[in-house]
Amino acid sequence: MSSGNQWSADEDEGQLSRLIRKSRDSPFVPVGIAGFVTVVSYGLYKLKYRRDQKMSIHLIHMRVAAQGFVVGAVTLGVLYSMYKDYIRPRFFNRYKK
Repeated sequence: MSSGNQWSADEDEGQLSRLIRKSRDSPFVPVGIAGFVTVVSYGLYKLKYRRDQKMSIHLIHMRVAAQGFVVGAVTLGVLYSMYKDYIRPRFFNRYKK
């Protein structure tokens, strides 16, 4: 593998250091992961008190909520990235001239 390829896996890099590096590159990834874990944990907690609701309906609601949180976090990350790359440089470069 070429050393200039940023997608190649580094053999010395562990899972935790890779997660930390990825979270620096995209700060909304840990937010999405935390939200997903929170929604799933809450859903499993509420599983005990679901009363007469079917198990499949409860699991579908839990999946939709978790996916919605992750999609929201990804959307916020994309919007932040677009702001950082396109809007902020154009706004601040106008006043530096």
